[in-house]
Amino acid sequence: MKFGLDRLIEEPDLRRPLHRRRLGLLAHPASVTRDLTHALDALTALGDLRLTAAFGPQHGMRGDKQDNMEESADFRDPRYDIPVFSLYGEVRRPTPEMMDSFDLLLVDLQDLGCRVYTFVTTLRYALEAAAAHGKAVWILDRPNPTGRPVEGLRLRHGWESFVGAGPMPMRHGLTLGEMGRWLVAELGLDLEYRVVEMRGWDPEVAPGYGWPLAERVWVNPSPNAPNLWMARCYAGTVMLEGTSISEGRGTTRPLELFGAPGLEPRPLLETMASLAPQWMEGCRLRECWFKPTFHKHASSLCAGLQVHVENDAYDHGAFRPWRLMALAFKALRQLRPDAPLWRDSPYEYEHERLAIDVINGSDLLRLWVDDPAAIPADLEALACPDESAWIDERRSALLY
Repeated sequence: MKFGLDRLIEEPDLRRPLHRRRLGLLAHPASVTRDLTHALDALTALGDLRLTAAFGPQHGMRGDKQDNMEESADFRDPRYDIPVFSLYGEVRRPTPEMMDSFDLLLVDLQDLGCRVYTFVTTLRYALEAAAAHGKAVWILDRPNPTGRPVEGLRLRHGWESFVGAGPMPMRHGLTLGEMGRWLVAELGLDLEYRVVEMRGWDPEVAPGYGWPLAERVWVNPSPNAPNLWMARCYAGTVMLEGTSISEGRGTTRPLELFGAPGLEPRPLLETMASLAPQWMEGCRLRECWFKPTFHKHASSLCAGLQVHVENDAYDHGAFRPWRLMALAFKALRQLRPDAPLWRDSPYEYEHERLAIDVINGSDLLRLWVDDPAAIPADLEALACPDESAWIDERRSALLY
């Protein structure tokens, strides 16, 4: 199969509308060709395109920034002598000066298919700025590595944030090119927008179910996204960032495992199974112990669970990571009702709201967890209508 970047390089007819236009490139470390050449190098080497600026999202063009609210600075590329602007530094929306540096923005970002992954919000801000300044945006499309499944509550009005670009569920099931189509329509934007589509992408093909395992190398799009297995878990395990529980940062398997000092894995598993065993399907949960080298509980022994989705236990249709982690929180509340669970420090520039609410786009998940009388069916009653409505709404944005 071919990604959008590979097609643009291999098909001169696709590039013809780009001639004589100043080009910007929004990219990160995973913006590579099949042979692992970075998009900035590959596009410059063509000779018939003129790149005048580059942009980096959260974690930077080079992917060297580890954590939330760890900002990147602007710099000048030493090889091509063009400015590389940070969209996660002093600003997160492109400034007029940045917009003046190009006529058309090429966006080549590997996304994870989750609303909280901030490249979706960076895309929204770029599209809004392009519409306001009369610029064009082309997406060089890449796979959604978690495929088409949809899961989670939709973001409620007024809860927009840097991890909440709009009223979509946690797991949206769109490629970034398709997401751009939805954003343009949702926001009523007037601009030249085009998707350089992939060829041969089939999100239903095993064993990748969205990621072409046999054909393409995985490159970290962010420091804690080391493999496909993390991407599959992320729509659930990202909620751990809003808690006092380690999401595995500082280990070799971030966002595939979780735990904390004093947590007892066996009672946790048993309580989860007693509440909603159907939410534990599609994966294998294994008791584990780890000592993070940095971040939460650094240098402390943590006990918890690892979510295995890399073996024959994985069932693409049955695995529902958002429900799985919601169930883990509910079980922890039942086992330790007075233990501090929710993080109360700033998260993605939100200083007033709890991080767990910012992540979920409302307080509904937290209120369900904290209500001793609330049962899994109550959360299903909230989430299922949101998921069904989104599946209908996104249909007009689909390209594959």
